[in-house]
Amino acid sequence: MSISVSDTAFLDRALTGVSRTFALTIPQLPETLRPAIGNAYLLCRLADTIEDATALAPDEKQARFDLLVAALENPDAADDLGAALQGKLTSATAAEHALATDPRRVFAIFHGLPPEQQAPVRRCVTIMTAGMARFERLKSPDGLATTEEFHGYCYRVAGVVGEMLTDLFALKVPAIARDRAGMRERAVAFGQGLQMTNILKDVWDDRARGVCWLPRDTFARHGCALAAGAEWSRDPAFRDGALELVAAAHGHLREAMAYTLAVPRNQPGIRRFCAWAVCMALYTLRNVGRAPGFTAAEQVKISRWRVRAVVAECSVSVHHDALLRATFARAARGLPAPRDCHPSLTRTVEETPWTRTP
Repeated sequence: MSISVSDTAFLDRALTGVSRTFALTIPQLPETLRPAIGNAYLLCRLADTIEDATALAPDEKQARFDLLVAALENPDAADDLGAALQGKLTSATAAEHALATDPRRVFAIFHGLPPEQQAPVRRCVTIMTAGMARFERLKSPDGLATTEEFHGYCYRVAGVVGEMLTDLFALKVPAIARDRAGMRERAVAFGQGLQMTNILKDVWDDRARGVCWLPRDTFARHGCALAAGAEWSRDPAFRDGALELVAAAHGHLREAMAYTLAVPRNQPGIRRFCAWAVCMALYTLRNVGRAPGFTAAEQVKISRWRVRAVVAECSVSVHHDALLRATFARAARGLPAPRDCHPSLTRTVEETPWTRTP
């Protein structure tokens, strides 16, 4: 089985429905990578939708994660997954609901990918869903207990995506294949930097759902207990803790810059895919750093004008390393310098058949 024109059209429509950002960035990739990475994003979004389903208890989510992984081996399990999610996604958007309750096409496309592309996608989704199930039992309205748990969560929902992308890029680009171990390590930091930025940006939306992914020990050092009923945004200690995480995220995004620059210049599509994500995260992080007492994601979300400016600037600078470095420096201007970025926590954090590097 192979990917048809109608499959490609379906992926484009589905991506536009669930993520304008990825609908913009994935078409920049080489044509041979777009179906696998587009499909992988939809599978990860399906996992996100299950994770966000407030109507499901932890054991119920575990059962549905298990069905998702089962469908990666047997596409017939997709019908069971869709049926199990009917009526359980009260907070999902219409596009997310449609994707989750009728996922047959997504899994059919996955099984139509070449085996060498299926393997990193399967690994990513398996680790991600196992991590989501584990952290479903650790989450609370007053944050994760430790910085180690925080980084572990970021690895399982984002760092592992960086590893998957690197493995897929390596199939296309010999230079990436030659330095796959180093690129994978930077890719984990890349994913963690993006995830940390999203956690900081979305802290109030998450709190409204009764969830907080911030590390309590980080904020405790500054004198903020992250008490569930407190007005965090008014607490200077909370702002100090948030700025420490901004600096740490900045450190991870520096690794993301190095990752992007390590992609050969003769792969401008992959460079654009990476550079747009890095710059958008840096500008968002700048907004958080300038107003750590913000009270809604809309206050720090980058504007559509900024997105267009990033796209235009990166489209030129990806062809020249000096210009690309200058583009990154402009996006990072004013961010607090990173201190200890916990390098030991930017690597794979558990040893399973799916996390072992071949």
